[in-house]
Amino acid sequence: MSQAILFLNTQVKLSEQEIVSLLLQQDERGFNYLYDNYSAAIYGVVTRVVASKDYADEVIQDVFVKIWKNIAQFDAEKGRLYTWMINLARNTAIDYVRSKGFQNEQKNQSIPDFVNDSNQYSTTANVDHIGLKDVLAQIKQDWRELIDLAYFKGYTQQEIAERLDIPIGTIKTRTRNALIELKRLLKDHR
Repeated sequence: MSQAILFLNTQVKLSEQEIVSLLLQQDERGFNYLYDNYSAAIYGVVTRVVASKDYADEVIQDVFVKIWKNIAQFDAEKGRLYTWMINLARNTAIDYVRSKGFQNEQKNQSIPDFVNDSNQYSTTANVDHIGLKDVLAQIKQDWRELIDLAYFKGYTQQEIAERLDIPIGTIKTRTRNALIELKRLLKDHR
C-alpha cells in the first residue's frame, strides 16, 4: 500500500480505485476520506428530495451506511463511484419520502405560522460544484421540469403525467429526449 494511503488527510487526493480498495478492506480511513470529500454532494442530492434538515441528516447517515456495506456491489465497468453514490443517495431519499412512516408523520404535523416564508427557513443546500444547474439551464424548460420532478423530487413518470395532465407516452418521449440532450451536454461539459 502506498504512503499516500497510509497517511490519509484532506490534502491527499485518492484515486477512485484507491477509495474502493480501502472500502472493500473495510478500512475506516477510506470511509473518512469518502465522507470528507463527498458528503456535501450527497447532502445536496438528499435535500433536493427530502427538503427537511432533520430528515436529510437521517437519510445521509443511511446512505453512508449503505455505501460502506454495499461497496462490493459497485462495478467500475458500469460507471464511476461518484455516480453510483449519487444514485444510491437519490434512491435512498426517494424511498425514505415514500415510506409509510414518513408519510404518516407528515400527515400528523401541525402547520407552523411561518409556512409561507420558505426562503427564510429553507434547508436546501447550494451544492452544485459540478455545474449541474448550468447544464440544466441549456435544455428546454419542459425538459428541465421533467428532470426536476423525476430525479430531484422522486416522481414516477405516471405521477408526472397526472400532475402535468400530459399523456404518459408524451412524458416518456420528453424524458428520453431530455436525457439524451443532458448526456450530450455533460459529455461536452467535462
